[in-house]
Amino acid sequence: MKYDDENIFAKILRGEIPSAKVFENEQVLVFMDIMPRSSGHLLVIPKSKARNILDINTDQLHAVIDTVQLMAKLVMKALKADGVTIQQFNEAPGGQEVFHLHFHVIPRYSGERMGPPGQMVKDMSVLTDQAKKISKLLDQ
Repeated sequence: MKYDDENIFAKILRGEIPSAKVFENEQVLVFMDIMPRSSGHLLVIPKSKARNILDINTDQLHAVIDTVQLMAKLVMKALKADGVTIQQFNEAPGGQEVFHLHFHVIPRYSGERMGPPGQMVKDMSVLTDQAKKISKLLDQ
């Protein structure tokens, strides 16, 4: 399958669609998920045109997974989470809906179930506040 330059994450990378950015460098972008399954749910994506884990260059994948680990640690600390779920899907039968490689970093809180997928956040300022709390820890 070919990479689609019109997928929503490609548009976010080009600045055509706004996002609540947490972190960005030459290789990756981290931003808050607008359909969070838990408070602080964020996405880590490569800046390269990778459809999924099956076609990404290993050096680029290493940069992404290093960032996933960093974000898991930061989101737990910043939002006082008790655990974290990491999800990644490949191709439609594997559950992938956006065909640009992405990892979900979902903070988990004792006694709280993960919310259902596809529920749009009602207040975008909440995502912005969460992004600031997480990114503030990058400076420490």
